[in-house]
Amino acid sequence: MNVLVIILISAVCLVGAYVLYGRWLANKWGIDPRAKTPAYTHEDGQDYVPTDGWTVFSHQFSSIAGAGPVTGAIQAAAFGWLPVLLWVLLGGIFFGAVTDFGALYASVKNEGKSMGLLIEKYIGKLGRKLFLLFCWLFTLLVIAAFADMVAGTFNAYETAGGATQLAAAARSNGAAGSISLLFIVFAMAYGLIQKRMHFTGWKKTGLGLICTAAALAGGMLTPLIAGKEAWTYITFIYIFFAAVLPMWLLKQPRDAMTTYMFIGMIAGAALGLLVAHPTMNLPVFTGFHNDSLGNLFPILFVTVACGAVSGFHSLVSSGTSSKTVSNERDMLKVGYGAMVLESLLAVLALCVAGAAAAADGTPAAGTPFQIFSNGVAGFFEMFGVPLYIAQCFMTMCVSALALTSLDAVARIGRMSFQELFSVDDMANAAPWRRLLCGKYFSTVLTLVLSFVLTRIGYSNIWPLFGSANQLLSALVLVTLCVFMKVTGRSNKMLFPPLVIMLCVTATALVQRTVGLVKAFSAGNAVFLVEGLQLIIALLLMVLGVIIVVNSLRVYFSSKRNSETRPTVPNKTRTAS
Repeated sequence: MNVLVIILISAVCLVGAYVLYGRWLANKWGIDPRAKTPAYTHEDGQDYVPTDGWTVFSHQFSSIAGAGPVTGAIQAAAFGWLPVLLWVLLGGIFFGAVTDFGALYASVKNEGKSMGLLIEKYIGKLGRKLFLLFCWLFTLLVIAAFADMVAGTFNAYETAGGATQLAAAARSNGAAGSISLLFIVFAMAYGLIQKRMHFTGWKKTGLGLICTAAALAGGMLTPLIAGKEAWTYITFIYIFFAAVLPMWLLKQPRDAMTTYMFIGMIAGAALGLLVAHPTMNLPVFTGFHNDSLGNLFPILFVTVACGAVSGFHSLVSSGTSSKTVSNERDMLKVGYGAMVLESLLAVLALCVAGAAAAADGTPAAGTPFQIFSNGVAGFFEMFGVPLYIAQCFMTMCVSALALTSLDAVARIGRMSFQELFSVDDMANAAPWRRLLCGKYFSTVLTLVLSFVLTRIGYSNIWPLFGSANQLLSALVLVTLCVFMKVTGRSNKMLFPPLVIMLCVTATALVQRTVGLVKAFSAGNAVFLVEGLQLIIALLLMVLGVIIVVNSLRVYFSSKRNSETRPTVPNKTRTAS
């Protein structure tokens, strides 16, 4: 089949879903453009910062559009392109976008509370503690997996014949690393200028494009040649600052600049596929079992991950985006719109992989990132862009997919740990509690443990990340069901994704645990790899079961439309 047909059908479905289903949800739940959002009622210049809709959308999209839509879609294509396409479209429209929008909506309507604090309000304190512990463990997996990806992308060396030597792509990899570092510098300059000058409209866009182009040009001219270990340290230093600095200074401007770059990447891929209109060489369907991945159910669903539905997205929606939305009417494009755009990115990744495959259906060699990067770089070269520039740009783009999620999840991990130990009166709390809730201590602890997990390697973490990610989405959906019920809003659209995701994640985690136990029984397991995976898998399963049971008990005992009083602001619990 011609990939152009696949893209057009997908685009029509996703745009139609946004216009019809997304707006239907907004009307069903209720949007009040005149209401004061938490960004104004709790403005603190750190996390609560009133921000225009485009910037919040840029932050949401660049934060959630991590490695998942590219890596997951291409890996899952081992089952054939049709199952992946169907799940990306159906999952993105009815599962992922609904969850993201619902989490953002519930948080904005509750003074910008994170999902953990929403659970305390609607489920109880035990549920909150367990959920925050689950979230924190989950963020460790995300940081470890994505940091390992980024360091590997910038790595200028390779091992051949037992000897370490410069890789063929050393210069373009080093240039992409330099671009990433310059992105930080120019993003902070962009944030400071925007803070002082208050640019809007074309002035703000023009400044962002200039900063983006300057970072790209400077990085290409001064490639930084370094190994994976060095880039790992550099990556963790960056995400430390991203986790503690004010949103307006680094995170928001960098997300805006990254979004400009993503738009160029998506446009290049779309135009390349439009002009070349290659054939989808991957098989339509290979069967219900794959020797390397396992059975289609549940592996397809947890492998595609972020391209269809992701619990991590809800942490971004309620952890950062809800604190910056300046008008409730922006929630639809931020919550629902960013997710359907990510689903479109997953479709493009699938089509690029299909075009790169051999005529007999043999997938292209390399990692999913390499397949996507080389494919789109080829399209840019077809339009007359020099190969080196195309390679640098695409290497930076695919690394930015992971970096933008990294800095968001590092901040969310820090806040989850703080909220885990916080109490109402932090001013008079015990010294040990104030220490644990300190911004710098919680950030360092989170990053140090994540650094330890990077020793396992991305390929070993990803299967567990996928399962935990989907289970997190199910836990969020349970909470949203309770919120909608007690506030008198419709929640029927949440039950299908809730039930399906519970079945998928429970099956996947059980299968993963059984596989790890068998590896230990056969003597093929290493504690630092399989041992840590088994411990985390068991913790996630136990926490997930307790949270789900407790949440369902509260749901069935709660009364519809029982919350009639306005939400009371609670500043003391909010992490800064």
